[in-house]
Amino acid sequence: MNEAYSDFAAVYDELMDNIPYDDWFTYLHGLLTEYGINDGIIADLGCGTGNITERLSMSGYDMIGIDNSAPMLDIANEKKEKNNSTTLYLCQDMRKFELYGTVAACVSLCDSINYITDNSELLAVFKLVNNYLDPKGLFIFDFNTRHYYKDIVADSIIAEDRDDISFIWDNYYDEETDINELALSLFIKENRSDNSNDNLYRKYEELHIQKGYTLSEIKDLINASGLEYITAYDAFTDNPADENCERIYIIARESGK
Repeated sequence: MNEAYSDFAAVYDELMDNIPYDDWFTYLHGLLTEYGINDGIIADLGCGTGNITERLSMSGYDMIGIDNSAPMLDIANEKKEKNNSTTLYLCQDMRKFELYGTVAACVSLCDSINYITDNSELLAVFKLVNNYLDPKGLFIFDFNTRHYYKDIVADSIIAEDRDDISFIWDNYYDEETDINELALSLFIKENRSDNSNDNLYRKYEELHIQKGYTLSEIKDLINASGLEYITAYDAFTDNPADENCERIYIIARESGK
């Protein structure tokens, strides 16, 4: 079984067409401007195929997109060329990313943080963010909660059959470790581009491993990293977050190196 976002990268945007990226961008942009980040350099950690990165670039920010999946970044760079943007995409692991200087803000969306399944490694990510932020720079990220994995998607199966792509998401949640294993099976029709009548489908498999964090755990890691915790919202609202939320947005700030 392949690592996450290898074979999936080629059809990621097609299968994620139900995600309202414009609304997600509007929410994020509102938070950035609310805290005074109206321009400057922003680093997008776990940027994937650049859906949010490119929207931020088109809004006037100087963007750096960071992801450890080269296939996902290949697609992001295609969008960069199409948009004639200046985004710099870097193939790096967010647990040890390197930048050429500091940035006005870091963002990380689409539960990229949940792919860091060890608390000490997530602490390392937060310390790196604090290191690369401008003085009082902003860090905005989202994460799926333990409640989401344990009570909403645990042991569930999600399947969809389309004209030339089918997929099965098979979830398993371990309550002792708070680890959610998502086995993805993709069935992609061969020769899709030439409208062939050939009914041959090729199967691809990937394993996605994520950890469910509590809001309390995230707060503790932020404080231990040197970042200043500001607030947490129930995703896409201005309501204060609690442990019963499924996805939470965190806002933190640089507070000394």
